[in-house]
Amino acid sequence: MAQRPIWRGHLRLALVSCPIALYSVLRASGDLHFHFINPKTGHRVRTVTVDAETEKEIPRSELARGYEFEKDRYVLLDDEDFASARIDTSSTLTVSKFISRDTIHPIYFDTSYYMVPDGEAGQDVYVVLRDAIASSGTAALSRLVISRRERPVTILPLDKGMVLHTLHEPRDLYAHDTLFERIPGGKPDPEMVKLARQLIERQEGKFEPDDTVDRYEERLRQVIEAKLKGEGIKPEPEEPRGDNVIDLMAALKRSLGQEGKPRKTAAAKPSRRKSAATGAKNTKRPAARKRA
Repeated sequence: MAQRPIWRGHLRLALVSCPIALYSVLRASGDLHFHFINPKTGHRVRTVTVDAETEKEIPRSELARGYEFEKDRYVLLDDEDFASARIDTSSTLTVSKFISRDTIHPIYFDTSYYMVPDGEAGQDVYVVLRDAIASSGTAALSRLVISRRERPVTILPLDKGMVLHTLHEPRDLYAHDTLFERIPGGKPDPEMVKLARQLIERQEGKFEPDDTVDRYEERLRQVIEAKLKGEGIKPEPEEPRGDNVIDLMAALKRSLGQEGKPRKTAAAKPSRRKSAATGAKNTKRPAARKRA
């Protein structure tokens, strides 16, 4: 079945615009889906909508959306109410400004959508905007209404096309300062940082899509296939945790394959017994010569 766009409208920059369509990046059909089953009968359990007070079942087609303005008190909204709240961003994606890409921290990124030209009209405008954004090293900021909610978005180039990312609002995120304040201040040992940098450089590589494969889901698929065949599958042994590392410097050196060089120690002073023996030996030499 062909993929359907989740939004259609126009991308606008000043007086230039082109028709575009947004397609979901995620393919949920590839995920594992489970149902609640009654183990006694093997039948699937059905979820029903029930009135919280009368406990009577209500068809989903008869339900309405309500906003709780007080405890257990709601104001109901219908389709006309949502339609009356439509704004310009409901059908037009107007670029408000361009910012440097590294100024958007990844914690603000939410959902991604492929943004492609909608039809042949305006493809030349689309290509020009794509190359201009790519060569400038910037990201375009705009706003868009998706699922009856206006979302701040950013647009970035990707190969021959562009990708739109919805952004979280500050109120959607927990503040990090209350958590990071528990981290002790001060700078670590520069030698340890140098060893850690060497370890990072040794493990540098390129990002591959296979790096994001869910190994737990793959293992779970093997479990399901084994159960269908009537076979058993043994869990993989867990790797020991490294919570008991005491000497960080030694651990970094071992990670790099370096052996700690023994420290130089001062030369040991001769013992009194050895000095006395040496002195006695020296006193005998003149006597021997005298006998000769």
